[in-house]
Amino acid sequence: MIRSIITGTGHYLPEKVIKSNHFLKHTFYNKKGLKIDKSNEDIIKKFQKITEIKERRYVNNTLFNSDMATIAAKRALVNSKIYKEKIDYIISAHNYGDLHPISFQSDLVPSIAARVKNKLQIRNKKCRPYDMIFGCPGWIEGMILADQLLRSKYAKNILITSSETLSKVIDPHDRNAMIFSDGAGAAVLSAIEIKGGNHGILYYDSQCDNNEELHYLTNGPSLNPDYKKSLVNIRMNGRRIYEYALTEVPNMLKSILDRANLHLKDIKKILIHQANAKMDYAILKRLLKLYDYSSSNKDFCKNLMPMTIQKLGNSSVATVPTLLDLILQGKMPPHEIKPGDTIMMASLGAGMNINGMIYRFPTKKLLL
Repeated sequence: MIRSIITGTGHYLPEKVIKSNHFLKHTFYNKKGLKIDKSNEDIIKKFQKITEIKERRYVNNTLFNSDMATIAAKRALVNSKIYKEKIDYIISAHNYGDLHPISFQSDLVPSIAARVKNKLQIRNKKCRPYDMIFGCPGWIEGMILADQLLRSKYAKNILITSSETLSKVIDPHDRNAMIFSDGAGAAVLSAIEIKGGNHGILYYDSQCDNNEELHYLTNGPSLNPDYKKSLVNIRMNGRRIYEYALTEVPNMLKSILDRANLHLKDIKKILIHQANAKMDYAILKRLLKLYDYSSSNKDFCKNLMPMTIQKLGNSSVATVPTLLDLILQGKMPPHEIKPGDTIMMASLGAGMNINGMIYRFPTKKLLL
C-alpha cells in the first residue's frame, strides 16, 4: 500500500529576539481610535499572563518570506536525503507573500512557491509550484493536498514549506501586535510502498466557516488614526476567535480520532498551532473532557501538548512544522517522538479555517 511518509523536516528562526520590554515605548490605542488609559507595564503584564509570550522572533529587513522558506526547505531536503530534482511539487503556505521593507506592499507575483523553487535552483520543469493561502492552518492543509497527490500517484516527493513575516504587517499601536512573530518550517512528504502496518498520514479533516467568521481576522488601517506607515495591518478579534476555537476545534479533533478508529490514549503528542497559550490550554481541556479525562494533571498536559509560544510567539503557518522539527531534532527535551508513535497536528486561523491530521511514524527505516 502507498503511504505518505515524512522523510525530512527543517525550520528557520530569525536571529532577532524581541522581548516584551521592546513594547514599553509604544502607544497603544483601542478599537475606537483612542489611547488606552493604562500604563504599558500593565498592558504588557496582562498580555503576557494570558498568552505566556515572553519573546518572539523578528526577521531583519534584508530577508524575505521566500528566503526563510528556502532556508527551511534546504534543511528539510538535506534531512530527507532526497535530491532536489526529484521533487515533483512545492506547496508553500503563507498569507502575505514577500513584503517590501519600506512600502510594506505585499508581493505575490511570482508565487512564493515559484520563488522557493528558483532559490533552490531546481531545474526540473515538472516540479510544479503551488501556493497555499489558508490562514494559519496552511501548512497542514498543504500536507493534506500533498497526501492526496501522492496517493493518486501524481507525485513521488513533495516539499511543503510554511513561512511568514508577520512583524511587517503588525500595527504598532495594537496590543495584539505582541502576539505575532516570524519563522519558517518545511517537510518533505514521500510516497512509499509499505507492506504490513499502518504508518504515515492516517486521517485528516478540514472545516471552513466563512460567513460571519470571515471577519474575525482581517486586514485594516492602524488603530491610531494618525499612523500612515502601512494600510496593511493584521486585525484580530481575539474574543470571537477564542470562542470559536473552543466551540469547534475539540469536537473536530475528536471526530478525526473517531473516524480513524483511534482514542486519545493512542496519541503520543498533540502539536497544535501556537496561537495563544490560554486558548491552546482551553482547547486541550475541552478535548480531554470529551474523553472524561481530567485536565488537572498539569504534567500530563504539558507532556501531551508541547509548547513553543513562550519563546517563539505566533508565526502563523510556521508554528506546527517548526514545533515538529524541533522535537524530531531533539531540541525540545524532554519531548521526543519515537518510531511507531502516533501524533496529532491541528491548527486554526483566518477564514475561519481549522484542520487536523493524524500521523504515525514508521517503526523502522523505510527504503525510498
